[in-house]
Amino acid sequence: MDALQTYLSQLPLTWWDVVDLLVVAVVIYEGLKLIRGTRAVQMAIGSLLLVLLYFFSRWAPLQTVNWAIRNIIGYVVFAGIVLFQSDIRRALAHFGRAPVFRYFQRRNAPVDDVIEELVVAATILAEKRLGAIIAIERAIGLRNYIESGIPLDATVTHDLLISIFQTSAPLHDGAVILQEDRLAAAACFLPLTVNPQLSRELGSRHRAAIGLTEENDAIALVVSEETGKISLALEGRIERGLGADLLRARLTELITERRPTNTRGERRREMGGM
Repeated sequence: MDALQTYLSQLPLTWWDVVDLLVVAVVIYEGLKLIRGTRAVQMAIGSLLLVLLYFFSRWAPLQTVNWAIRNIIGYVVFAGIVLFQSDIRRALAHFGRAPVFRYFQRRNAPVDDVIEELVVAATILAEKRLGAIIAIERAIGLRNYIESGIPLDATVTHDLLISIFQTSAPLHDGAVILQEDRLAAAACFLPLTVNPQLSRELGSRHRAAIGLTEENDAIALVVSEETGKISLALEGRIERGLGADLLRARLTELITERRPTNTRGERRREMGGM
């Protein structure tokens, strides 16, 4: 112990070294939180074992093993990028949602009326046992999913939403995507989650909602045609059995938290127009 203290006292440690270590620790911690419960955990464990085997082969020495690891490590990296591209996108999106970047996000339109229309539509759809999935764009754009559907660019109303998800309607099979305060498109295709830990009770709509929110910060509202329950998916997790009041509160909290506060000049203009 004395030898370790003597060695540490001789190291030229500065405040920048402390900051450096803290940044690395935070990045590693956030990375572990992101891959927890996903397929990337097995990839990380395999990579760690490969690194340990590499150093062991140098210490042994096991020249053939060392040569093999050095030659395949590059291909393993490319294979990991291809296999876990969705997890990588989710990680980059997570870091992009840090509070320091919220200043650069675009300004959203008032959403109180939109939220009320969504709550009314979800409640009626649940009563009629009509399946539905509605994705709400926030900071990260959903343009690639919007382009997979039928463009609408319509005002958000509960009548329109209920009409879309009627079983006889040609656009009911797919998701509706809200962009700002407009219905951007319907019959959109969303990615299904591959999380093996999800309950088998969840159907394709719930899995599509979870799959979408695993890759970005969107909100997905789901109505089950089997049970008539309303669910809300966010960040790869799902809340089931929401009532109208709780749904309204959750949507208000999740949507308005992305709205930057008005500047003083804008507040004066708003007050002047009242």
